[in-house]
Amino acid sequence: MPHPTRRRALQGAAGLAVTAGTLAAAPSHESAADRHDGPTAFDEVYKGRRITGRPTDGHHHHGAGYTVLVDGAELHLMRNADGTWISVVSHYDPMASPRAAARAAVEELQGAPLVPFN
Repeated sequence: MPHPTRRRALQGAAGLAVTAGTLAAAPSHESAADRHDGPTAFDEVYKGRRITGRPTDGHHHHGAGYTVLVDGAELHLMRNADGTWISVVSHYDPMASPRAAARAAVEELQGAPLVPFN
């Protein structure tokens, strides 16, 4: 087997860099279940705020059977026909999952409390 040349090593490294860049462009904060099989439950602290989400029995508001809380206050969500999610806080910025919508709301709130939507 011939020894690799500098040119072949550089071509291989370039190929790996392209592959790594493609993988890095994928949304790393979403699980495969969030994107394909429907949203799963989550509970995390994001930028100092506790966000939780869980499927609910039946249809809950417009959230298609899913509830999200930000520091214990309900974040009103709606699922779009294309499967994306929007919230009352970031209504014009569709997200891939309820978790992503909750994170976008936390960023938009910039530390302000979430006021219940009635």
